[in-house]
Amino acid sequence: MDEREQQLLEAFQALFRLKNECSCSVLSECGISNVTVKQVAYLRLIDEQGEVTFSRLAEITGTSKPTVTEMINKCVRMDCAYRAPCPDDGRIQYIRLTEKGRMIATAEQAALRRLIARMMEALDENEREELIALLRKVR
Repeated sequence: MDEREQQLLEAFQALFRLKNECSCSVLSECGISNVTVKQVAYLRLIDEQGEVTFSRLAEITGTSKPTVTEMINKCVRMDCAYRAPCPDDGRIQYIRLTEKGRMIATAEQAALRRLIARMMEALDENEREELIALLRKVR
C-alpha cells in the first residue's frame, strides 16, 4: 500500500468511527444498546416491506422460516415487533414494527444525517461542493 492509499485508509477509518459514534448515539436514544447488526437488518426489511409475512421475510432474506421465527421472537421480546393476524386468513400472521422498532429501523439514516451535519459544520461552502463532486465520481 502506498502512502496515498494509507492516508485514504486512515481518513475512511476516522469517518467510519464518527459514523459508528453517531449510530451508537441514535440507538442509545432508542433505548437499545445491545441490538445486533442482523436484528437491525431485519427491522429495516420489515419497515421497507410494510406488511410482511414470515414466509415472505424468509424468501427475502434467503433463510428458513424457523430462522425468521427465531429472529422475530427476539425482536418481539425487545418490544420492537409484534405479530398481527391476517383478517382474511387466521393462519397468516403479519410482522409489524412497534414505534421502538421503527426508530431502530430508521436509526441508520438518522446516524448518516448526523454524520453529514457534522461534516457540513467542519467544511466551508467550497469544500462542501468539492466533497459532493468527488463523492459523485465514485460509483
